[in-house]
Amino acid sequence: MDNNNNAHSITRIEAFGVEQIPDSARDATPRDLFRLIFGGANTFATAVLGSFPVLFGLSFQAGVWAIVLGVLIGAVILAPMGLFGPINGTNNAVSSGAHFGVHGRVVGSFLSLLTAIAFFSLSVWSSGDALIGGAKRLIGVPENDFTLALAYGLFAVLVLTVCIYGFRFMLWVNKVAVWSASLLFLLGIFAFAGPFDVNFSGSVSMGKEGFWAAFIGAALVAMSNPISFGAFLGDWARYIPRDTSKSKIMLAVIASQIATFIPFMFGLATATIVAIKAPDYIAANNYVGGLLAVSPSWFFLPVCLLAVIGGMSTGTTSLYGTGLDMSSVFPRVLSRVKATLLIGVMSIAFIFIGRFAANLVQSVSTFAVLIITCTTPWMVIMIIGLVVRRGYYHPDDLQVFTRGEKGGRYWFTHGWNWRGLGAWIPSAMVGLCFVNLPGQFVGPLGNLAQGIDISLPVTLGLASVVYFLLLSLFPESAAVYAPNDPRSKGLNDPAISDSQQAA
Repeated sequence: MDNNNNAHSITRIEAFGVEQIPDSARDATPRDLFRLIFGGANTFATAVLGSFPVLFGLSFQAGVWAIVLGVLIGAVILAPMGLFGPINGTNNAVSSGAHFGVHGRVVGSFLSLLTAIAFFSLSVWSSGDALIGGAKRLIGVPENDFTLALAYGLFAVLVLTVCIYGFRFMLWVNKVAVWSASLLFLLGIFAFAGPFDVNFSGSVSMGKEGFWAAFIGAALVAMSNPISFGAFLGDWARYIPRDTSKSKIMLAVIASQIATFIPFMFGLATATIVAIKAPDYIAANNYVGGLLAVSPSWFFLPVCLLAVIGGMSTGTTSLYGTGLDMSSVFPRVLSRVKATLLIGVMSIAFIFIGRFAANLVQSVSTFAVLIITCTTPWMVIMIIGLVVRRGYYHPDDLQVFTRGEKGGRYWFTHGWNWRGLGAWIPSAMVGLCFVNLPGQFVGPLGNLAQGIDISLPVTLGLASVVYFLLLSLFPESAAVYAPNDPRSKGLNDPAISDSQQAA
């Protein structure tokens, strides 16, 4: 990437919406994709997720295995989602129109909106609490509703500004965040090496009742981090040239998730110290407060810096993609900038109402697992569709809805592909029925596996089987396949199949 052009462009407001990015403007690399993903996850919010094994009662070693398992499974599922952006030059929600229909792509938009609100709120809450808590101990700043509101407002306005300027500014912010946050987390090794005990046993050991429920629950929370990027990868990958090696793109995605072991393990290790030295904070599920209570005084400044850097990077990666996507759902009313402002104001209102007025802050683990349950089958259907189509798409036909038109290869039945929807809807609904988070959310079938949450394998397996079955029994139009694909000749008449109009 040309550094001079890049430095100049970060001061300009990005003009592109969800229309196909022209080849001349695609100068990003898999390394840039790595920076954006890792920068968005290398934050206090991820450290908070890393504390959940201890909150669930697991030992340190069991917590490590739960995090590694969750992150790696999530990374493998996430990796192919990085391919749609370079192929189609647009975001993943628009690309999903190839498998859900140009109208059915609103499913992806809805999932990205929920994910953005959840992780943007988590980022602002955790970073704001850490900033004010650290400042209180460092320079005596009072910790009250007024100062917390100022911190939340500061993060929200800064994030909104970066998102309005767009991709180049966000990339620059995350270049800084990747290295600085990593160094600050690694500095925590020296801050907490003394009191840390690798043999921390927790309250639920292997063989005891409730161990596997806690272990799987912790793994699912860890898995929610990579899965949360599924709807957003195309927002950044669309700037990567279409002829870039697919393996390099997927490796960049997987590497970015492996790198998140830094904040995850920081959260896990420090949570064990809090559980020993300040157990009341663990009982109250207040990891950030407990961390500040056990931190040495010289680490308060790094905590404040982590809060600022983390709040910026996670917030931008969440909010930018949702603003971009909403502009495509209402293309005649909202530009990318207007949609970003609208979603930003809505998210800020949610943050303040939830924190101060109604006490509506939901359990992070519950929301994370529900996101996994609904988003994972959507991702699996996209990935299966990518394989079945052999990576062939017609980018211009994906933009039919955005242009307010009808027809094209992906019109299917009035803009809806009931094969993709017919696999996603029952998979998500059945998966929700199997969720089991004691004391938080237990689905009507959640106790069938002796209290163990099996929602993920159920929703993954059901989505895969049902989608393959629907594709076999009701083959899609020949028009959706590449011209040199044998299935594109004589399989179906594209003029009449699913009322689809061939381009």
